[in-house]
Amino acid sequence: MKISDASLDQIFHKARTANGFTDKPVPAALLQEVYDLARMGPTSMNCQPTRYVFLTTPAARERLMPALMPGNVDKTKTAPVTVIVATDTRFYEHMPVVWHNPGAKEMFEGNAALASGTATRNSTLGGAYFMVAARSLGLDCGPMSGVDLAKVNAEFFPDGRLQANFLINLGYMDESKLFNRNPRLSFEQACQVI
Repeated sequence: MKISDASLDQIFHKARTANGFTDKPVPAALLQEVYDLARMGPTSMNCQPTRYVFLTTPAARERLMPALMPGNVDKTKTAPVTVIVATDTRFYEHMPVVWHNPGAKEMFEGNAALASGTATRNSTLGGAYFMVAARSLGLDCGPMSGVDLAKVNAEFFPDGRLQANFLINLGYMDESKLFNRNPRLSFEQACQVI
């Protein structure tokens, strides 16, 4: 069943990337609600390698500042929450619980290239599901790749198990800082039907 046009507008058609935020807080209960919705998105073999670190205080976000490109500093300082979307490099330790066939943990443990590719690909999916879930619950998102991930890893994940993938500023958009919508590629430019 197709969801309503209003829902499609909220999630996609009228949704915009937030470039600045109001000071309206995002409660922890809402972060959990977003996660509980996002975790239902499909990943290969239900592997669920995405981890989310919510930076909710100015002090926590200040730790991130040395890793950001200059254009991302001010909007990150004003965001109520910055999410580090990370990849659990040992996601496979959970496979006996989340996957119905035995042997998946051992398969990934014994094949570093397969584990790495699976983790990175599916962690990125998890971050995308998180943004769709956040928009569906009324939040605005500003995803960022303009960051030195090695610095983020050194600061937040020194043991190396988690690896930062990208960042999302999260909250309620300051519409005065909205950019004009940039064009999207057409179906003919981006797709093939074979």
